[in-house]
Amino acid sequence: MKENAIENKIDLNVIYEDNHIIVVEKTVNIPSQGDKTGDIDMLTIVKQYLKEKYNKPGNVYLGLVHRLDRPVGGVMVFAKTSKAAARLSEQVREKIFKKKYLVIANGKFNKNSGILEDYLLKNEKNNMSKSVPEGTENAKYSKLEYEVLKYDSDLDLSVLRINLYTGRHHQIRVQLSSRGHSIYGDQKYGGRGHGKQICLWAYELTILHPITKEEMTFKAIPNKEKSWKILEGIKGLD
Repeated sequence: MKENAIENKIDLNVIYEDNHIIVVEKTVNIPSQGDKTGDIDMLTIVKQYLKEKYNKPGNVYLGLVHRLDRPVGGVMVFAKTSKAAARLSEQVREKIFKKKYLVIANGKFNKNSGILEDYLLKNEKNNMSKSVPEGTENAKYSKLEYEVLKYDSDLDLSVLRINLYTGRHHQIRVQLSSRGHSIYGDQKYGGRGHGKQICLWAYELTILHPITKEEMTFKAIPNKEKSWKILEGIKGLD
């Protein structure tokens, strides 16, 4: 019953598929995999898609090699074989995965580009992270590079393209908010736009194909309605 309900609710956008991998656009507010809420998740949705497309009996293998936070939408790759899953997971560990995000952040940045480096500590009790001094126990080094694509003076909002070097818990949200540039719609870290969808989107993913070793880049642009309308006029995203 649950899988049928999934198909009725989610119109899966498949960006690329072959015998080894499938790349999809994750829907906002859908978990990457099942969690304690019991809500529908992307892993189950894609499994159901494959099961029905290829009329497969029984369980369908699908490897989860990376995740996106629940409120974040954008590009995700899944492995269709265990060999592909192992090789993609190795790319994640070796930082061969290249992930870029689009962000709408509060305020105007002093520099149009830059690198942010911090040590982040996760609080398991409230599921939040914060920037702490180097040497703090259990803190993890975090690094990202940002580029300002547009600043809207009327809205006092900046559009950023972010190249993520480390994938820490809530990393982009914490690193920006700690500098007074919280993400629009991010209620957890003090962003404006209460009740709005957080404007953080996994825009581009580059991997080496697990079998052919070809470098492949996949993109997904958020719907330019509502909060993301500010993207209009920015060239070079597609």
